[in-house]
Amino acid sequence: MKTEYVDNLTPTKIEHGVTPDLAGCHTAVVEGYVIEGHVPAREIHRLLDERPDIVGLSVPGMPVGSPGMEGTPAERYQVITFDENGRREVYASY
Repeated sequence: MKTEYVDNLTPTKIEHGVTPDLAGCHTAVVEGYVIEGHVPAREIHRLLDERPDIVGLSVPGMPVGSPGMEGTPAERYQVITFDENGRREVYASY
């Protein structure tokens, strides 16, 4: 595993197809998939088990109640899949 900390994630997001409307505050690449924002670990595990033909998962913004953003009241949020053609689908709702 390689961890790389950078001051400006914008070039990394662009390189991996993360558009501004999908952006969160963290970007990771896990086994070839982009994980953007506060994606719950269970959805990352599900992604790695299912291996769909997508670029990655995103939780846009920083919704209260998502992993690492604990607080009340918790906001409803969605985990979104995205592919290289710009197609998006809801992967999970919280």
